[in-house]
Amino acid sequence: MTAATHRPPSLDKLLDSGSLPALIQQHGRAPVRAAARAALDDWRTQAEAQPFDTAAFEATCRARLEREATPALRPVFNLTGTVLHTNLGRAVMAPEAIDAVVAVMRGAANLEYDLASGARGDRDDHIDGLLKELTGAEAATAVNNNAAAVLLVLAALADKREVPVSRGELIEIGGAFRIPDIMSRAGAKLVEVGTTNRTHLKDFAAAVEEAPTRTAMLMKVHTSNYAIHGFTHAVPEIELAALAHRHGLPFVVDLGSGTLTDLAAFGLPHEPTPREAIAAGADLVTFSGDKLLGGPQAGLLVGSKELIAKIKKNPLKRALRVGKLTLAALEAVLSLYRDPDRLHLRLTALRQLTRPEDDIRAAAGRLLPALQTALAGLPVAVEIVALKSQIGSGSLPVDRLPSAGFAVRPQGRKSGVLNRIEEGLRRLPRPVIGRIEDGALLLDLRCLQPHEEGEFGAALATLEAGK
Repeated sequence: MTAATHRPPSLDKLLDSGSLPALIQQHGRAPVRAAARAALDDWRTQAEAQPFDTAAFEATCRARLEREATPALRPVFNLTGTVLHTNLGRAVMAPEAIDAVVAVMRGAANLEYDLASGARGDRDDHIDGLLKELTGAEAATAVNNNAAAVLLVLAALADKREVPVSRGELIEIGGAFRIPDIMSRAGAKLVEVGTTNRTHLKDFAAAVEEAPTRTAMLMKVHTSNYAIHGFTHAVPEIELAALAHRHGLPFVVDLGSGTLTDLAAFGLPHEPTPREAIAAGADLVTFSGDKLLGGPQAGLLVGSKELIAKIKKNPLKRALRVGKLTLAALEAVLSLYRDPDRLHLRLTALRQLTRPEDDIRAAAGRLLPALQTALAGLPVAVEIVALKSQIGSGSLPVDRLPSAGFAVRPQGRKSGVLNRIEEGLRRLPRPVIGRIEDGALLLDLRCLQPHEEGEFGAALATLEAGK
C-alpha cells in the first residue's frame, strides 16, 4: 500500500498494518479501534476528496491514544508561591505517609479488624491514640474534611436547636462554602451575636439566657482565612468555655486549618492548636488534616469521650468517614509529630514553609541557565528576583514568607508573550504552574524540592512557547 491512496483500506486491515499493531500492544485493541474509527470519520468529514495518507492517519491515532492515556489528575510543579494551594492539592505528603499509603494499597489491611482479639475493630483506632496524645483530648475521630467535621458536630448535637456564633466569625471558605450554610444544612439554627469587629461575653450570655432550653452549644470559629485589625474584640476561649459549662452546654471550637505544634518554634507566626483549645475548656475541637497539619485531606474531631461517642453514632458519620488510604497517611504524619525536634526536617509541608530564602535563591541560580535557554529567541528578559510566598488554604492569611524565583518580563511591545509562555509551561508533561502579576510571569521556587530540580530543568528543555 502506498503512503497515500484515494480510498483507505478496511478498518480491520488498518488495525493489522503499519504501526497500529504496536499501538494495540501498548493500549489494547478496543481503544485503538475506537481511535482509528474516529480518525477515519475525521478524514471522511474533512478531506474525503483528498488522498488518504496512511502516515498521517497513524499519527492521528497515536496522538489521540496518548491524549486519552494521559491521567486527568497528575503531578504539577507548584511555582505559584502559595505553599498550601487548594487547587493544587494543598499539603505535599511526607515520604513516610507515601510509603504507608503504598503499603496498604498493595493488599488487604486491618482497616476494621482488631488483630489482638480477632474481632471487628473500629477504623478510628488507627489514629485515636495519636490524636489523644498530641492534643490532650479524651477521644478522637476523623471524616473527609473539616467542613464535614463541623457539619457532623452540628447534626449530632444541635439538630433543630440554636447555636450562638459571633458575627465576626461567620466565615466563608473556598468555593463559597459558608458557616451559616453548613449550620442550616445540619439542621441547626444560627444565632448571630455581637458585631463584625467586636463581640463580648455578655453577647453570648444574652443569647443563652434568652433561650436556655433551645441553645445547643456555644461555638467559636477561628477566622483562619482573613484578619480584622483595628478596633476589635473577641471573647477568649476560656471565658466562653466557662459560660457554656455554667449552663450545662458543650463548647465547640472550629480551628479550620489546624496544626499540632507551635509554629513560632520554627520562625513562623503562632497559630492556635487543638491542645490549647482543649486546655482552655473546649469540649470539642475540629480542624483540617491537609493544611498546616501537613497530612491528607481529612477533618479531625477531638474532645470529650462522651461527645465523640455520640457523634460517631450519627448516621452521617458513616457517610463522611475516611478510607484506608487517608488513615494510613494520617497515622504516618501524626507519628512525625511525636518527634518535634526533627519535625521541620521530616514533614514536607513544614519544610517548605521554613525553607530559607538563601536556599531558594541558590536553587534559582542553578536553574536560571535552563530557563534562559528555554526562552531564548523570545522577546523577554529573565532574572532572579526576591518574592513573597503565601502560606495559603485559609492559614495565616496576612503573613508572607521571604522567597525567591524568576521574573519573566516582556521586552518591547506587549504581544501576549507572557500568556504564551504560561500556557506552554502548563502543557509540559509535568505542568509548571506560576502566576502573572504586575506585568511579569513569576515562578516562585519555594515549593520546588531539591530532588525535583533535574526533572524541572529537563522539562524546560521541551518547552514550546510560541517561538
